[in-house]
Order: sequence, then C-alpha cells, then structure tokens
Amino acid sequence: MKFLLRILITAVVAFALSSILPGIHIDTFWTALVLSLVLAVLNFLLKPILIILTLPITILTFGFFLFIINAAIVLLASKFVDGFAVKDFWWALLFSLLLSLVTSLLYKDKDKEEENR
Repeated sequence: MKFLLRILITAVVAFALSSILPGIHIDTFWTALVLSLVLAVLNFLLKPILIILTLPITILTFGFFLFIINAAIVLLASKFVDGFAVKDFWWALLFSLLLSLVTSLLYKDKDKEEENR
C-alpha cells in the first residue's frame, strides 16, 4: 500500500511540474502514473548499477554526480513512456531535482503522520 501511495504522490508531483516547467511535457495524468512506475523500476534496477560504475567520479565530485545520474534516468524514462517529453538534459536535471525535493518533503510529512498514529 505504501508503494502505491508513493507512486501516486510521484505522479501528482510530476504532472504538476510538467505544467510549471516549459521544457517538460506530460500528456495526461495516466501518463504521469506510468512515468512514476517507470522511474521506480529504473531507480530500483539501473540506478544502483550506475552508482557503482561511477563511484570514483561520484566521490571526486562529493556526490554531485548523482544529480547527473538522476537526469540520465529521467531522459531514459522519456524514451520508454509515450506522452512524456523532455526538451534537453538541463530540463531533465531541473525536473529530477525538483521531483526529488518535492516528493521527499511530501514523503517526510506522510511518514511523520504514520509515526504519530
């Protein structure tokens, strides 16, 4: 249940960001749901491999290279999801940063509510 809630929150945030950021386009909310599922799968399967492969550069950049990995995953997701378009790398970077920031804040609030129960 918690996974489905996270997918839904990510979809809502992604859809909202697409209406704010001119370099990001998501056709429908259904597309945003599919995008959030694809991002979850890519983050689960591909991101750990990329982190291990790029560990030296990640250490040299004090972890900032992880932002590049996140942007690359967003660009890859745009290849898999019809109805989701990213103008270029810089929009993917901004989208991934904002998506991570906003969803983290929302997850944190949701986790606090569950702790208080």
